[in-house]
Amino acid sequence: MTAAPGEEQTDHVRVVAEQGRICALATHCARDLQDRAAAHPELFSAKPFDATLFNAVSLANAFGSPDDPHTALRIANRTSLWIFALDWLIDYRAKKREDVEALVARCTAAVTDGTPDGDGQDGEGAALARFLVEIRDLLATAPAFAAHRDVWLDELRRMLEAMALEWEWKASRAETGAWTPTLDDYLANADNFGSTFVNAGHWIFTSGPAALDHLDPLLEASREVQRVLRLLNDLATYKRDVTWGDLNAMLLDADEATVKERIGRLVENCRKLLRPLRDPCPREAVYLERQIGYSVGFYGGADYWGDL
Repeated sequence: MTAAPGEEQTDHVRVVAEQGRICALATHCARDLQDRAAAHPELFSAKPFDATLFNAVSLANAFGSPDDPHTALRIANRTSLWIFALDWLIDYRAKKREDVEALVARCTAAVTDGTPDGDGQDGEGAALARFLVEIRDLLATAPAFAAHRDVWLDELRRMLEAMALEWEWKASRAETGAWTPTLDDYLANADNFGSTFVNAGHWIFTSGPAALDHLDPLLEASREVQRVLRLLNDLATYKRDVTWGDLNAMLLDADEATVKERIGRLVENCRKLLRPLRDPCPREAVYLERQIGYSVGFYGGADYWGDL
């Protein structure tokens, strides 16, 4: 059916107006992240933490939750930014296993057993713990946090352990000259990407009882989406990962065609996992679908990190 004169133009206006609204939401989010970075200068002084990174993180979360106010995206955005700081300290600052263990222990203790989070202490590790406690304290203002605190802590543990394992793989490669994990090992460790930790906090902060009653299957679906995002990231960052000495699926037993084929299978399984969740928690199911869609578009032409 042929569009009536002016109808196509009207559709373009409507579509672009919606995109502009989401970008406006992202602008508010980016200002919040810049404010938090200024409050923790020890963490964000390195060259890769440029304004583009703050904007890219904000856009990703705005397009994932376009109908939320920017205040509702604070946990997702701040947690995402915190993960970039953690990743930088583990991947590029940690020189020995004890450095990684100290970071993991400090962050875990700060939000679990009441160990001081580093107030009055200097250093990036103390600043990292302080920022994490700040995020935890904001999340604790949500009524659902008390009931789901252990879920959030478990996702934090999963991510920290996954980052530590990848550091071990990199250390082994530095000694032997060869990567030891297989593609399956790598995908099983995709919690190091951090998106499920972000999602857990975001849902605890913003979701209603019906969705929170389905938090376990939502997190299962999120982990499968996380594997998709991990591989989409690898397709976009292969050259950078080679230069920076990072691990990438295409440095293991996979070429580009294999990675794309695996992404297709993972996306199909994501659809299966999301199908029974569409009625009880449609907002959260769409959120995960939008994460995939945004990442397909974003990683097709850009990356989050600035230059070293």
